[in-house]
Amino acid sequence: MEAVKPYKKHFDYSYTLGAFPTFELLKARPKQVRAVYVHSTFTDRQALSEICRAEGIPLLEGDRLIARLSEKENCFVVGVFDKYECVLEDARPHVVLVNPGNMGNLGTILRTLVGFGIYDVGIIAPGADVFHPKTVRSSMGALFRLRHRYFESFAQYREQYPRHEVFPFMLDGGRTLEAGTCPKPELFTLVFGNEAAGLDASYHNVGTSVFISQTRDVDSLNLTIAVGIGAYLFTQGRIPENIPR
Repeated sequence: MEAVKPYKKHFDYSYTLGAFPTFELLKARPKQVRAVYVHSTFTDRQALSEICRAEGIPLLEGDRLIARLSEKENCFVVGVFDKYECVLEDARPHVVLVNPGNMGNLGTILRTLVGFGIYDVGIIAPGADVFHPKTVRSSMGALFRLRHRYFESFAQYREQYPRHEVFPFMLDGGRTLEAGTCPKPELFTLVFGNEAAGLDASYHNVGTSVFISQTRDVDSLNLTIAVGIGAYLFTQGRIPENIPR
């Protein structure tokens, strides 16, 4: 195969950095995997070898490649995979992230959503690159367990998914979100703004805006924390039903 280069957004491939996200890639999306590279000092090879052999995936020595691609010294496995497109499932809850700016935050959010049984994520462009190795690594491979899709605007998303009840999370939201009174619609979309600006005032007009109560000693909650709180409250009591079969 062609030489693997340090990541650029326009590439048609990306890679996992580390054994755990590589195993998640192999389990969830083996057909997208081009090759797996292991460091000569990596000792836990049996399970990796068995999966690669079963799926017909090349397993190659890659000390120099791993050193070139990874900024961390404790990286011993790299999985190279083709990028792919997804379509959000119309009959399941969604989270929409408007212009997320930080790849580490994006990956952490994806992992959190999978943990709470939300498997469909819309991203309003421009936004952080879901396939950047930093996003993949911070998601700990959860990226491969869900469906994601970029949209040019929230209006474009809404046109494609009009049945979902929308809940924008805003500092001046019209409804305080509480555990005992959190809405539980069958189909919902939780909408979050980016780390710096949040959502603009126009989002008051697209659904029921909500607010997570906090003290006055902080200006806002961290985006990843806010998404975690929202996802938890909206999925309480229904997480088993959300898990794809």
